[in-house]
Amino acid sequence: MDRDFIARNQIVERYLSGRLPLKGATDFERLCREHPELLDEIGLPERVNAGLKLLEASGKPEPWQEPARPFWQKPQVTLGLAVGVAILGLALVVAWGATVNKDHRIAALEKQAYERALDPATSTREIRLLPSRSGASATPAITIGGANAQLADFKIDESRSPYHSFRVTIDRIDQGRVAVITNLTKDSNGHLRMALNTSALGPGNYQLTIEGIGWRGDPEPDSWITIGITR
Repeated sequence: MDRDFIARNQIVERYLSGRLPLKGATDFERLCREHPELLDEIGLPERVNAGLKLLEASGKPEPWQEPARPFWQKPQVTLGLAVGVAILGLALVVAWGATVNKDHRIAALEKQAYERALDPATSTREIRLLPSRSGASATPAITIGGANAQLADFKIDESRSPYHSFRVTIDRIDQGRVAVITNLTKDSNGHLRMALNTSALGPGNYQLTIEGIGWRGDPEPDSWITIGITR
């Protein structure tokens, strides 16, 4: 195999395109190892450079370059994902801890409220109240309580009411219902009598809705009164 044979049989073109038989390719490689100057004579470096220029012009990577990795396989992406997972895990731990602490505080407050004893009343205060018949009011007619618990003895004047039996509903304004007291009757002076330890209710305003019980047993709105509790 000499230069003329190589040119006449297109050995270089067939070798580069992979169409040269195995024996021919082996002989050609051995010849190039034994006579490296032959590569210059047949112009192989120029052909290789021309091929590389075509690859560069087409935007394709060179054959020996490592193929581009998908973005999710890049070290920067992997590191970013690891940091994100770590931050998310830390946030979950913090949120879980806050939830546990909140549950503990709620349980402690519920236990405190359940176990809290009434303060003993050190005095009795007789209070006469004249309820409104025109509608409820958010302004307390009287405020009771204070540092020392009292036994508030309410005398609600129902002398003008045609009813004799009553139901009293106590609501904490803007919060909810506290109690419903039934089967209250007027005394000989026309008063409804109720006694209350002022430490039994939390501070705030309480609306008392007084309903008269008719002969059929149905409650009918009669009057209203609002009281305030302080500590």
